[in-house]
Amino acid sequence: MDIKKKDIDALNAVVTVEIKKDDYQSNVEKVLNNYRKTANIPGFRKGHIPMGMVKKQYGQSVLVEEVNKLLQEGLHKFLNEEKLDVLGNPLPKNETAIDWKSDDFTFEFDLGLAPKFDVDVKKKAVTNYKVVADDEMLDNQVKTIRKQYGKLTSQDAVAKGVEITGTFSNDEAGIEKSTTIELDALKGKTQIKALTGAKVGDVVTLKTKGLFADDHDNQKYLGVDHDAAHGLDVEVSFKVEEVNTREMAELNQELFDKLFGKDVVTSEDELKAKIKEDAEQQFMQQSDQKLLNDVVESLIENTKFDLPTQFLERWIQTSSEKPMTDEEAKAEFERSEKGLRYQLIEGKLRAENNLQVTFDELKDYSRQMIKAQMAQFGQMDPSDEELDNIAARIMSNQEEVKRLSEQLNTNKLLQYFKENAKLKTKEVSYDKFIKEAYA
Repeated sequence: MDIKKKDIDALNAVVTVEIKKDDYQSNVEKVLNNYRKTANIPGFRKGHIPMGMVKKQYGQSVLVEEVNKLLQEGLHKFLNEEKLDVLGNPLPKNETAIDWKSDDFTFEFDLGLAPKFDVDVKKKAVTNYKVVADDEMLDNQVKTIRKQYGKLTSQDAVAKGVEITGTFSNDEAGIEKSTTIELDALKGKTQIKALTGAKVGDVVTLKTKGLFADDHDNQKYLGVDHDAAHGLDVEVSFKVEEVNTREMAELNQELFDKLFGKDVVTSEDELKAKIKEDAEQQFMQQSDQKLLNDVVESLIENTKFDLPTQFLERWIQTSSEKPMTDEEAKAEFERSEKGLRYQLIEGKLRAENNLQVTFDELKDYSRQMIKAQMAQFGQMDPSDEELDNIAARIMSNQEEVKRLSEQLNTNKLLQYFKENAKLKTKEVSYDKFIKEAYA
């Protein structure tokens, strides 16, 4: 078997595979001999079928199967030995023109080659948001805690200063959300007037446009997603289920112990410090995700390279489960091009910076996750044997291994960006972060 590669250009090549009779003949004869011993043909005893009859009945299909086996094995070995970085799979050029009655065969395959390029994570600065819990947020959180643990008193009707529990509904917009809301949270005078005086069991119609000062509150109170929340303009019915006033809880040791355990927090200042610490830890997860997304977008935009477009469109067309026209394949390539470019960029970053996840790292990561989860339930010091046993069960579950691998891969990439990308740190409040990051 002889295999040669001819470069068409930097991104396309043709591989020619020549298979001669000597390459496959012994394998074909071996298979046919086995068929002769095991085949059931009326009029002949098993094992005494004439070879001529076996060849006539099975020879062509065995030949095709054995040649294709050699072809696939040889092509795979060639690509590995030549260290060819190909996109998609080799596509046959002359598959329909093969004469299976001849002794020697020549196959041609188109290859789409991965482009050569450099990745510069310092090329363009990306904003790294440091989200802080400001005094206003801390005061509001303390107020929320005091309300949450305060005393409720039932009221006859909606009035200023009450809490209203009820359900927002709009079948067409897919809204069905039970919530508790303060009358003061509403913005429009018309909306407030419509609710004022309503009693338990009443259904009030409200307009969502301008219902709240901030459209993001539509997510919180109406249960719609982020995109739908902006500029939402529909009518919703609100069924009043409870009307209450709330006497705020005292800031005392009994409340602190109820929140955090005995004597963990002993003053309002310590309470605010604890709230600040917990909030900023949660903010970091959001700002990290924003940073990761922004660096990825920057790399795609600023890392320039060509792709073997025609090859990839053809590959998409031939590998599709359903028949696909040229136009459909082109449209699918355009939809997937951005993702493909980032796959190539990420693959290069991981290979050049040793960012692949090892089994030991994955096992270690699973132990840390287990330990953190156990701590939430009061098990602060589990034994190594206990951690290893749980980790072993997790590592035997393919779905869990896949999920943890994806998390760890993301964490390693994020850490690499934090240490190596060109970042400009910007300190903002949470409200400002939301407005800037998701505007």
